Amino acid sequence: MRKLLVKLSAILLACSLAGCGLLPEKLDETLNWPPQRLYREARELMRGGDYEKAIEMYEKLESRYPFGVYAQQAQIDMAYAYYRDGEQAKALAAVERFIRLHPNHPALDYMLYLRGLINFNDKVGFYNFAFKQDLAERDPKAAQDAFESFKTLVKRYPNSKYSKDAIYRMRYLLSVMARYEIHVARYYYKKEAYLASANRAQKLISTYPDSPETEEALLILASSYRHLGLFDLCADTERIFNHNFPDSTAKIGGEPEERPWYLFWL
Repeated sequence: MRKLLVKLSAILLACSLAGCGLLPEKLDETLNWPPQRLYREARELMRGGDYEKAIEMYEKLESRYPFGVYAQQAQIDMAYAYYRDGEQAKALAAVERFIRLHPNHPALDYMLYLRGLINFNDKVGFYNFAFKQDLAERDPKAAQDAFESFKTLVKRYPNSKYSKDAIYRMRYLLSVMARYEIHVARYYYKKEAYLASANRAQKLISTYPDSPETEEALLILASSYRHLGLFDLCADTERIFNHNFPDSTAKIGGEPEERPWYLFWL
């Protein structure tokens, strides 16, 4: 009976210690792994698409071996893993941390490119594609941030293997940002807020002078001037429009409800 009570006490003590967190619930098999093995395992998890577990492995690697090439590569791969796992904020934070810690790293061009990609794909998911939402209808901040990252990459690393794709994406982003300004200008014009529509159209023309949206922006600007009674400015804008778009079928003038010229671009 005494032996039984001793065993029972030992069991109760072990359970109590485990409940208090004094005993490990499960031994971490990676505890004594070298950095090479931790990195290799994380890469395998990445290849299999298990980004969450890969991130855990990279975190272990960096915390146990904070110095050296494996820790630096883990930071790079972890940012990409967050990006692929849909964790945009964490991915951006990881990129910014790496750039801050390693401003002269050989992979800095890649990190700038990755930062652009993260912003480029901001909130582009199933609903955007299912309902064919125009990216220009969203807040342009992500597009602007992506453009600046790609621009920095191309300027600092013109010969980088990522620069060519970055240039293509920059052209697309310019179109997106120009279309956003047109959406806003249309909105104000339809609401008869002609000063606001003129300001947005002018902003588009000065910021994105080579975009296709410049044609409509000039129309909105001239028509807004006419409604504001600024007839000299309207005439000047119309001359610029006719000079730059001599073959355009759109004409300035007429009330929106009578002659909805803006529908040509909807």
